[in-house]
Amino acid sequence: MKIAIASLGEDKQSEVSDQAARAPYYLIFDEKGELLETIKNPFNVGGGGAGFAAAKMLADKEINIVIANNFGPNMIGALKERGLKFEEKTGKIEEIIKEIV
Repeated sequence: MKIAIASLGEDKQSEVSDQAARAPYYLIFDEKGELLETIKNPFNVGGGGAGFAAAKMLADKEINIVIANNFGPNMIGALKERGLKFEEKTGKIEEIIKEIV
């Protein structure tokens, strides 16, 4: 299982981002809570379509669940289309990952 958490920073001491599609970073964890990768989100600025693009990027990385503070309707639809689960959570990423694994 791979978990993507929308993050304001580059490490697990960071806070969860308020916005899923426009998060500055995504932190990718395995089912044991190990940080596998930090991705700088290329869709955090710019025009429309961030929800669809971010969902596709995460699906291409074989993510199973995405966590953020808030998901827009376009991203929710795109995640559902690709079979990805999602949850809204707030707080420090290291605390959230402890809850999940």
